[in-house]
Amino acid sequence: MYRKSYFLLALLALGTATGCQDDDGNYEFIPEPTRFTATPFAQNLVKPIGLSVGSRGQLWVSESGTGQNDARISLVTANGQVYPALTGFASVLANGTAEGISHILYDEGTLYVLEGGTGKLYTVDVSTFKPGDPPRTAQSLPSEDIGTFVRAQRLTDPVNTNLYNLTFGPDGHLYIVDSGANAIIKRHSATRALSVFARLPNVTATQEAVPTGIVYDGRKFLVTTLSGGPFTRGTANIYQVDPAGIVSVYKSGFTTLTDITLSVNYQPIVTEYGQFAFSPPPQALCHAAAVSPTPGALRS
Repeated sequence: MYRKSYFLLALLALGTATGCQDDDGNYEFIPEPTRFTATPFAQNLVKPIGLSVGSRGQLWVSESGTGQNDARISLVTANGQVYPALTGFASVLANGTAEGISHILYDEGTLYVLEGGTGKLYTVDVSTFKPGDPPRTAQSLPSEDIGTFVRAQRLTDPVNTNLYNLTFGPDGHLYIVDSGANAIIKRHSATRALSVFARLPNVTATQEAVPTGIVYDGRKFLVTTLSGGPFTRGTANIYQVDPAGIVSVYKSGFTTLTDITLSVNYQPIVTEYGQFAFSPPPQALCHAAAVSPTPGALRS
């Protein structure tokens, strides 16, 4: 069943805290959440995969569709109403589910959309879109071919690419995690030039990292990983990557991490899908977890 309610775990987690700057512009540490409560916020989305907070308390949500090239981006208002805004993105049936579109990122009226299956990055001005406006088609939107660059680097054997998630880093450059190439791709903010910023190591000789989420806390990037098949319990890591692209393990012992965000204290909150099971009974269970604070991680 493709249409379902969407539980906005990451947003609800962020909603448990408010800003706490003092008169000098410093951030005061407040207690981190230890439990999360999820309630339905928006319904009738079609396999939602990513979200980004826009203006006026609105959300932008990417939906994978049904596998008939019907993936889309919808605007969700503060009262949970859904309005399709961008339609006709790639959506094909693969590995038992619809694949094609990936995560999105909103910034000051511009929406960055990853279409991982085709290797495209769309940059769309959505500043004038209003709920109820006719949606725009993907074919009419400007895009950049990132996938061809990634494949040319031959980062995996066989060569693979799947643009999956993105964030802004130092100097406003865009950093894209490629779950197929197990790498972070840097896109220069002014020139749009591409480079390989960092490569994530395999978990074992045959089990790849498969990065899924990325954030920048002002000092370093934090990257979640799924850890590839056979999806062994406890093998997924959160990696940290410094501004020079040096990779090290930040926290280990997770199972199939799917995304990451930062709390008001710049501590990571992750979503963990659970344990894959290849025969009945299924054991997939999605939940959110606040990662224990790391000394020195608080940004002022």
